[in-house]
Amino acid sequence: MKERYYLVREDILPEAVVKTMQVKKLLASGDVRTVHEAVEQVGLSRSAFYKYKDGIHPINQLERDEIVTISIDMEHRSGMLSEVLGLVAGEGGNVLTIHQSIPLQGIANVVISVEVSRLNEELDDLLDGLRRIAGVRRVQMIGQG
Repeated sequence: MKERYYLVREDILPEAVVKTMQVKKLLASGDVRTVHEAVEQVGLSRSAFYKYKDGIHPINQLERDEIVTISIDMEHRSGMLSEVLGLVAGEGGNVLTIHQSIPLQGIANVVISVEVSRLNEELDDLLDGLRRIAGVRRVQMIGQG
């Protein structure tokens, strides 16, 4: 039988699948030493972990040469783009292209293409970090491949 893959939002997954991913993260980070410790910490049975562990992976581990395109609306002021690029680099992203519009009404749009296969965190964590930068008005992933 041919394997099929789906991209699914975390909030619609069964709790056991989400907790399996949490166990895998704990093990990978070294925060726990055994599967037993990890499943106890997240409240999952060992049998459920072993059932799902080979079927769930973070997106950035599936695609080793993954590139995402992110659109960012930001206030037009000195240092904004530098702060955005610094955060991306600090999270392990590699900026490949930058396109910036001329600011209109004090807001500039920047579109960056980022190679994300070596991110320190999940892609969503990077996007949330960008959203928290003072002066960033909107962050949206507009392409992936």
